[in-house]
Order: sequence, then C-alpha cells, then structure tokens
Amino acid sequence: MKRSFFTVLFALICTLGFSQVSFNVKAGLNLSSYIGENSDNSKFKPGVRLGVGMEYQFNEMVALQPSLFFSQKGAKYSGDYKGNIADADADVKINQLYLELPINVQFRFNIADNTNLVVNAGPYLACGIAGKSKMDMGNVEYKEDTFGDDALKRFDAGLGVGVALEFGKIIAGLEGQFGLVDVQKVGNPKNMNFSIVVGYKF
Repeated sequence: MKRSFFTVLFALICTLGFSQVSFNVKAGLNLSSYIGENSDNSKFKPGVRLGVGMEYQFNEMVALQPSLFFSQKGAKYSGDYKGNIADADADVKINQLYLELPINVQFRFNIADNTNLVVNAGPYLACGIAGKSKMDMGNVEYKEDTFGDDALKRFDAGLGVGVALEFGKIIAGLEGQFGLVDVQKVGNPKNMNFSIVVGYKF
C-alpha cells in the first residue's frame, strides 16, 4: 500500500515538475449558423471572437487549455422563410453575444524549427449576455432582445475541435463548435460556429 502511494506521489511530482503554465490572447472571425430543426434555410452570419486562455502543459505533447471568450454568434434568414423563427416575407438576423468557456485538450507536434502543429478538442459552456434580433419586412422593421423572456435560451453547451500552427509565440488556427443544446424554447435548432483566429503566447 505504501509502495503504491509513494509511486503515485513520485509520478505526480515528476509531472508537476515538468509542467509549464503559459497564457495567450486570441482574436478572430466567427461564421455562425444553426443545425437541426428549422435550420435548413439559415445562412452564416459573421461575428467577432475575443478571448484569453491559460495553457497547462503536462509534457512536450499534451496540454490542457481553459479559455474565456467573448463570442458573437447567430444566424440569418432571407426571403419567405416559414417556421418557428420567422414566418413572413422578411430578412431576419439573429445576433447572440456569449461569454464562453471552452476547455480543450491539446496535442502538440513539432513539424519544423520553432514551428508546432496543435490539434485540440473539448467541451464548451456558454451564457448569453446580450444581443438584438431584427426582422426587416421592407417598410417595417422589428427588433427585440435575443435573450428576452420569449426568445432564445441563454445557456449553451457543445463540443469544439480545432487545429493551429504555432510560429514561436504567434498562433494561427481554425476552430469549429457544434452545439448540443437547443437555442430556442420551441423547436430544436442548435448553434454551429466556425472561427479563424490569430493569437499570441506569453
């Protein structure tokens, strides 16, 4: 029993001794839409993505990266779409602003001098904090809070994947997120988002 305990303790000390903590800032462009019911006619809507992250490196290859992002998502509908989101000859734009917490496991591969390929995956949680949805019917324009009493749900969660290149301290990558929670109180469209991001490690 004691031998097992000291073996585990020794392994933990070695892991902590090797591990490194670093931080990063990222900014990028979102292209978001919906998947699921009432999403067939949805179009991608651009938005911004800004955040900070911490990287806890277990060894040369594996790291854990929790981050906090401000992320602008949503979708657009054009023309005579009929469904739960809109039922009119109108252009509809849904703007969802989230505070988002992705927690990714990273796998890092050195591919050249001072250049790494990073593959990551993990869950994310998000809370809607603001946003306006707009319906434009030509002569009439209607706006409402995206996360109002009878509008979209504030809570979101899903899975994210990504790939990036690290050039020294510079990061450039592509990320995708696939929601697992219905964004509406009626129907079941879910968030889908793709991002192009650049960042800096320090």
